[in-house]
Amino acid sequence: MKIVFFGSGGIGGYFGARLAAAGEDVHFIARGRHLAAMKSNGLRVNSPLGDVHLETPQATDDPAQCGPAELVVVGVKLYDTEAAAVAIKPLVGPETTVVSFQNGVHAGQVFSDAFGRDKVIGGSSSIATQIQEPGVILHTGTMASMAFGEWDGEESARVVAFLDACKGAGINATISDDINEVIWSKFIFLSSFSGVTCRFRQSIGPIREDAEKLAIYHQALEETFAVAIAKGVNLKTDLVEKRMAFTEGLPVEMYASMYHDLVNGRRLELPWLSGAVVDLGRQLGIETPAHLDFTDALEPFVEGQT
Repeated sequence: MKIVFFGSGGIGGYFGARLAAAGEDVHFIARGRHLAAMKSNGLRVNSPLGDVHLETPQATDDPAQCGPAELVVVGVKLYDTEAAAVAIKPLVGPETTVVSFQNGVHAGQVFSDAFGRDKVIGGSSSIATQIQEPGVILHTGTMASMAFGEWDGEESARVVAFLDACKGAGINATISDDINEVIWSKFIFLSSFSGVTCRFRQSIGPIREDAEKLAIYHQALEETFAVAIAKGVNLKTDLVEKRMAFTEGLPVEMYASMYHDLVNGRRLELPWLSGAVVDLGRQLGIETPAHLDFTDALEPFVEGQT
């Protein structure tokens, strides 16, 4: 299966390396020092689930060099989504499928607007990764799963083909019959988790031990859940409490990935996470004070100021 990963950081580098090591025809779109390191030293994944080293990955910064793919996997930061929709055009042919494993809830619409709804499937991943150094992906913990599916829940030939490729690579992957629910379930957690860990610049351990901060986090989950229900997303009524229970089991030292961007002075995905909750709440007439506080407090750092 010819798969192009547009964005070869934590998500694209990890899952792409697994698929390439299993024999799939994988191409990586990367840039800068990361691309240079991949070309000179290969792509390495350090993981509790087993390390991978691709000595000569197919990597470039020019999508046109790859030609049309069977599957284009987008894994760039949310602020690059619209630019990605333009950049991947050379990769999209008559038989191409596009799937985003980005955070947030707007990417599916962006790619559907660009290429047509029938060219796009939904996707979501659960994994903690980062670029440890150029050419090296660090996977922390053992969580590494993917879910994807057609918007109407059909188990189509293309999602089955991708599932088979993932299984062949030892990737924990599933086909979802309601991928919109999966995407929003993650968004409810991530928008709140990223907001609270960045707002207080603390890992989840100290936040859990502080009743006031934990209550703010719970409120943020409730706000995003209310927005999702108002949007017509099919969610289980006990989702918030399940997310609270899930949070209780997280490692004490765990932060959201946006926290690492914040402390390193990089641009933040805030406008597409807590900012999106606030914007949607205003459109739907739902109060979102916790997310508004996150957004206001972190606004000075959105463009990367330290």
